[in-house]
Amino acid sequence: MTDALIALCLLFVLLGMVPTVATLGQFLLVGLHGVWNHYPKCADHTPRVAFILPAWNEADVLGASIDSLMDMDYPAGAWRLYIVDDASTDHTPEVMRAKMAQYPGSVFHLRRAKGGQGKAHTLNHGIKEILAEDWAEAVMIMDADVLFEPLTLRRMTRHLADPDVGGVTAYVKEGSEPASLLSRFIAFEYVTAQAAARRAQNVAGGIPCMAGGAQLHSRENLIAIGGRIDTSTLAEDTYTTIKTQICGRRALFDPNAIVWAEEPDSLTALWKQRLRWGRGNLQITMAFRDLWFRPSRSAQFGNLAFGVLWFSIALMPVFMILGSVGLIALFYLWPPWAPLAFGILWGVTFVSYLFQTLYSFLIDPQAARRAWFEGLAFPGLLSVGVMILAILELTPFTASDQWPSPGGWTWGEIGVLVVLGWSALSTLAAWGVYRIDRAGAPKWLRNILLVLVGYGPLLCAISLGAIIGQLRSADLKWDKTMKSGKARLPT
Repeated sequence: MTDALIALCLLFVLLGMVPTVATLGQFLLVGLHGVWNHYPKCADHTPRVAFILPAWNEADVLGASIDSLMDMDYPAGAWRLYIVDDASTDHTPEVMRAKMAQYPGSVFHLRRAKGGQGKAHTLNHGIKEILAEDWAEAVMIMDADVLFEPLTLRRMTRHLADPDVGGVTAYVKEGSEPASLLSRFIAFEYVTAQAAARRAQNVAGGIPCMAGGAQLHSRENLIAIGGRIDTSTLAEDTYTTIKTQICGRRALFDPNAIVWAEEPDSLTALWKQRLRWGRGNLQITMAFRDLWFRPSRSAQFGNLAFGVLWFSIALMPVFMILGSVGLIALFYLWPPWAPLAFGILWGVTFVSYLFQTLYSFLIDPQAARRAWFEGLAFPGLLSVGVMILAILELTPFTASDQWPSPGGWTWGEIGVLVVLGWSALSTLAAWGVYRIDRAGAPKWLRNILLVLVGYGPLLCAISLGAIIGQLRSADLKWDKTMKSGKARLPT
């Protein structure tokens, strides 16, 4: 019986390493993007593009977004902006009247009489109007606060010269000015989750999500997937992306097509936004459950590598908790093995952290200059300390016999339990930082705690909240994040 429990503990430790190994493996593919990409099939292709901007009480950001879009380097008259007003209660109609007068024939205001159903319903209102006419050859789905660099649209449409491509997404960068600690954490996160991860997904041949902030579709692709956006999940952009590919067309990421967006500057707002994303991904998991680990049904999404990566991200807190449970239980069941297992788990984490952080700095030097500290502190300074302890444990400098014996409940033993369980405890600590921020604590205190505990554990805590909410069948509500117009294009 004891041997079986020890084996189970070791299995839990191995499972705790799955997210780290999976993301490291994905990063190793990034370098291939330089030689294995879609650029040879691109051409100077400028189809007529209809932009859809869903808006609800976006008056503070709409004007700047529209102005930036009208400054694009694209043939005159080859793009139109359709602002789909989801029954806004602010001065959005006044802003739109002014912009339609400023840009006659290029800016259109589509107002829904009844709103509040969510982004997908708002988008479908616009898509229906656009597809009812023959003018649009491609449709750009975007957020009302997103700012396009002048060449971004050309860099996206060039991929549609290949008829096998159905959709293209841009690199969404955090562009709030003035920047804050939280916005810089998000800026670094987007380097890893977009600039790096989506390059790797291009190489692998399947991209799970074209960012909803800048998602370009050919007209043929939109019609092929039903002429509308799915409304059954909170992750309509992911659903549309996967649907595009299982219907036979490619979805691509162009890292040189850049847009800038404003992201939340409070943990409360971030939690609300990411909880929606997390629950949406869990709903996607169920919606496409027939694909996972079944290559015969989908070459892109049914293979083992993609399945492991998808579930290691969607269920990351579960893996982290299992890793902590395995280490703590091993400490009591087979004490001599606990230090080695701890050293291996956190040693691999350290190697992955170092490689991904430095590689991300190389991928986007501009973001590195802006958010180098946040990149280094991403897992939390306390977690970095745990990694260093793990490395020392694997060297002659620290001997396993220096660990306290289990069962004495000394301070030394309690310290060991905290270190062994830090994967799970950091998630709990991050939730505590969120609660402190929500209670109105000073921003300086929140920032100190966030640097110590880590932005990565905060994302893990949000994922755990999404899992719990989904298991409880909590109310499904598309709750938008309010923006204030802080995003700026770089000068």
